[in-house]
Formats: sequence, structure tokens, C-alpha cells
Amino acid sequence: MALLQISEPGASPDPHSRRIAIGIDLGTTHSLVASVRNGVAECLPDDEGRAILPSVVRYLPENKRQIGYPALDQKTNVAIAEAAQSAMNTIASVKRLMGRGLNDIVGADKLPYKLIAEPGMVKIETLHGPKSPVEVSAEILATLRFRAEDTFDEDIYGAVITVPAYFDDAQRQATKDAAELAGLNVLRLINEPTAAAVAYGLDTGAEGVYAVYDLGGGTFDISILRLSQGVFEVLSTGGDSALGGDDYDAVLAEFILAHLGKTADTPAEKAQIKAQARHIKEQLSTIDLVALHADSTGIQGQLSVKKSDFEQITGHLTAKTLQAVRKALRDAKLTKDDIQGVVMVGGSTRMPQVQRAVEEFFGKPPLNNLNPDEVVALGAAISANQLAGNNPKGDLLLLDVIPLSLGIETMGGLSERIIPRNTTIPTAMAQDFTTYQDGQTALSLHVIQGERDLVKDCRSLARFTLRGIPPMVAGAARIRVTFTVDADGLLKVDAKEQISGVETSIDVKPSYGLSDDEIARMLQDSFGTAAEDMAARALAEALLEADRMVLATRSAIAADGELLSSEERTKISVLIEAAIASKSYEDAAKVEAATKALADGTETFAAERMNAGIARALSGKTIEALSS
Repeated sequence: MALLQISEPGASPDPHSRRIAIGIDLGTTHSLVASVRNGVAECLPDDEGRAILPSVVRYLPENKRQIGYPALDQKTNVAIAEAAQSAMNTIASVKRLMGRGLNDIVGADKLPYKLIAEPGMVKIETLHGPKSPVEVSAEILATLRFRAEDTFDEDIYGAVITVPAYFDDAQRQATKDAAELAGLNVLRLINEPTAAAVAYGLDTGAEGVYAVYDLGGGTFDISILRLSQGVFEVLSTGGDSALGGDDYDAVLAEFILAHLGKTADTPAEKAQIKAQARHIKEQLSTIDLVALHADSTGIQGQLSVKKSDFEQITGHLTAKTLQAVRKALRDAKLTKDDIQGVVMVGGSTRMPQVQRAVEEFFGKPPLNNLNPDEVVALGAAISANQLAGNNPKGDLLLLDVIPLSLGIETMGGLSERIIPRNTTIPTAMAQDFTTYQDGQTALSLHVIQGERDLVKDCRSLARFTLRGIPPMVAGAARIRVTFTVDADGLLKVDAKEQISGVETSIDVKPSYGLSDDEIARMLQDSFGTAAEDMAARALAEALLEADRMVLATRSAIAADGELLSSEERTKISVLIEAAIASKSYEDAAKVEAATKALADGTETFAAERMNAGIARALSGKTIEALSS
């Protein structure tokens, strides 16, 4: 007798089948992979039971490589010294190089390995030849992929990968490229703070407005989120893409060298002193005094480092994170009293001074009931599980935002924002533009990113041209420009002339990302230079209107100059020259006054032209013909 398998409508015919989906936290100093098993998100360990994979790749002779703990094992001083000896081929903190050009990287000369200036993204000189940050990151991601496949003994359906909230389009695209190079199907890129909120929200059932304070090894993110019935809405985001635990290590390393009267000149010495500084930092989280014995790779001496010394020399870094917190609160139009709880994410939040500073700022103890190293990966795994269709009844909704405004350049070098910063993604917004000159058959579009009113103060993302516009008088064409930002935060721009249907589009993939200084400048200058920007925009708009008025008047005279007497023509010519001369004053009020005088002086001429046009149109026609 045959048996029939019965399933509920809409459910899988095999109720036990599921797609294996993973969440990956690709971190600056370490990375993790997690998945939902038996309804619970958990990080997947390696063969030795370790969930954390150090984000380190060491290139060896004979085309061999080591990844993770084998590349940089901090268990013993012998392993540290060995890593120092091969420092030029041991690549750590590569996340800071993703999507960056050489000029974007602060402290490139202090790295133990050598960077190569390339068009677009930098490369790293290794025994295996030049390697891009994408290739190095792909090695780490592939290792995590293999770990997951070994755990489940199956192929991976897809992965959600987390990125700092401050990663721009180029950095996100580089991350996605690395994942695809590692053989992963990217279901979505989500911001690290959002992933943490997912983990905390579903784990504790929390609702309300929360701050996610994420201090990792190389990046700092602060996000203000509203959690309500499974909806995670990002109200604002901020931070610093080049501030993290690595910077605390660097300051401590300089402190140690200064007190020993030594310098770290070789790559091996730099790697050794940095490793020892990190070890001391970790110890100072639980004890008040650590004795240093530096006796390898040429750096010799003894020193006792106090917790108070460490907190004093790194206090400016902690204060810098709180500046970003204040800015994020202002963007969300909230005060610290509106925050119901503070979620701590990232291993660097274990430092007592950070915990204390956050508690003093918000006036309440931060939430620490989830492992700060694992919380981002756990949230990514929950998101991946739903995107893979394993939880069809789940009501999880992620509402991330873009960190910087997106727009295009208009005449006069002005920036026109299409999508404002902190807009929830995915999103699509459109705006109509027109041609500037008669007979214009093409329109060049310059896609920009930033908060300033002038294009020169923003960052260029891409340029493309819409061709084939039918010749029309200036202002007659209607070009609709549509910006679409997908759930990964990646941008596509479409331009379509509405009358003819001519259209073109571009996937914006800039060659490298924003520098640390540019990120800070774009957000800070948009407020600090508001008055200056308004004045500059007013002047640019006045100059543009003056040019348009002069051009239109000259075109009208060329077409219908016979309607003017010699005295009227002379008067209008004087007004035209006055409008042109006013531009040299660089004073918006003077330019506007001269433009208005020209408009007023040609008002009668415009009326005569209209009457003449109507007369020409009616010439030779009867009333009966017009009424039929």
C-alpha cells in the first residue's frame, strides 16, 4: 500500500528539510560564523572548540598559507616572536584597508607589511605576490565557510555578512566581492549594530529605544534603534571607521617604547611590541598592575604598567566615541534620557574604562548579558535563517539606514540631495530635472555623496551620460533621475527622459572608499559650515540665474529684435552688461538685484513677443476655422 505525505498548505513537502544559512561577523581583529540550530542561534566552533577565528592571514613559501590561530597564535611568547619574524607576510586588520586607496589609510607607514599604491584599492606585498584586501578577506571568509560545511556536512545555502554602519558603498561592495570570491552566496549585508539589536531583541523580548555601542578591534559604531514587535528601525547611526581596540594597543605600545627609551624600527619589532601591548591591555581589564619583560627582537627592558596609566593615555579615544554618541542622539532628535538601554558590542567594550564611561554618560548600567564578541554573529545568523526561508512565520523586519546623503551635481556646481542621510533602506527616490540650453541632446550626471551644498565639498561616486534626448528648447525636457539603494546599501541610478522614453542606468561601484578624515569632515562640516554653505549656495544660484537670464534675453533679441526700437535695444544691452558685471562682486544680493533689473527691463519686450507670436499663429485664419 502506497503512503501519501501530507503537508500544510504553503509548507515544505518535507517538514524536516531546511536550508543551511549562516551569519558571519567579518571583524577587524577576529571573525565568527554562527547559525540557527534547533531554533537557537549559536556560534560554530573549530575542531578545538574555539568560536573565534583571528582575522589574520600569513603567507608562507611554496604557495602555502596559514589562517587564524596558526597565523598568529597568542598563547605563547614563542608563537608571538615567530609571528613577528614573518611580520611582513602576516596580514592583520585587513578590514581597515577594504575599499581604500593608499592616500585614505592613516598610519600606512606604521604597518608591519608593505602597501602597494594601485589605481583604486591598495594591494599588499606578500610572498605570493600583490594581494588585495578583498583577496585576504576572502581567505578568512572561506575558512569560516569550510567550518560551517564541516559542522553540518552540507553545502551552505547562503550567508548574511555584517559590516560597520559607517561602511560606504565601496567598502560594502568590497565585502560582498570578498564573500563571492570565497564561494558564498550573499543573502544580505547588514550593519553590525542592527545585527546586535536582532540578537538582543529576540533573546530578551526588549522593546523601546536602544543605543548599540559597538567598539571592535578596528571600528566604532553607534546606532540608535527603536525595537517594537519584531521591527528593528535604525533612527540614526554614527561612529568612526578607524577607531577601535587596535588604536588602544597602538597608544599603549608608544607609551611602552617611550618609557623604555626604545624605538620599533623593523616590522618584527613593531609586531612584537604591538602583541605585547595587546596582551597587557587584556590583563589590565582584571588586574591593576602588569609587569612587562621585553627581551626579544631587539627591544629589551622592564616596565610596570598601571591600569590608571593606561586609562589616562587612552582617555581621548574613549571620549572620541562619546562625541559620536552625542551626534547620533542629535540626529535621532533624542536625549540620553530617552534611551531605555545600551547594548554593548565588541570585545573592546570589556575594558572597564569603556564600561564606566558609557554608564556615566547614559546614567544606567549597559546590557552585557550576551557575549560581546559573539552577539553580532548571532544576530546575523537569525537574519540569515529567516532570509533562507527557514522561519516563514517570523516577523523580523530590519530597517537600516544610509550613513551619508546621496545626490547629483546640478548647474553651478551645486549638490542636489536625492536621498537624505539616515533614510531607511531599502529605498528608491526620484527627482525631475531639465535641460539648460536649447537643443541639448545629452545630459551628464555626476553622482555624489555628502552633506555639503557645493559639489567640491562632497565625494564623487560616479559619472554617466544620458544621450538621445530630442532637441527641445531649454527647460522643455523632463529627465527623471531615480536613486535605488538595496538592502545591502548598494546604489543604482537610473535616468529617463519622460517624453521620448530614452533612458540609461549605472550600478555605482566607486573604486575606493571614504578616508577617515572625509567621513568625519562630511558629517561635522555639514553643521559647522552651515552658514558658509548657505551663502555659497545662494551665490551659486544667483550666478546661475543671471547666466540663464542673459542667455534667454540674447536669444529673444536674436529671434525678435525687430520689435525693439534702437533706444530700447540700447537700454536692454546696458542691463545685460550690468548683470554680467555683477558676477565679479561675488555678492548674491548684488547679482540678484542686477538680474531682477534685467527681468524688469525686458518685461515689455516679453509681452510684445507674446503678442507677435499670437498674431503670427492667427494670421490667415477665420473665426469659423478657429472655432471648428
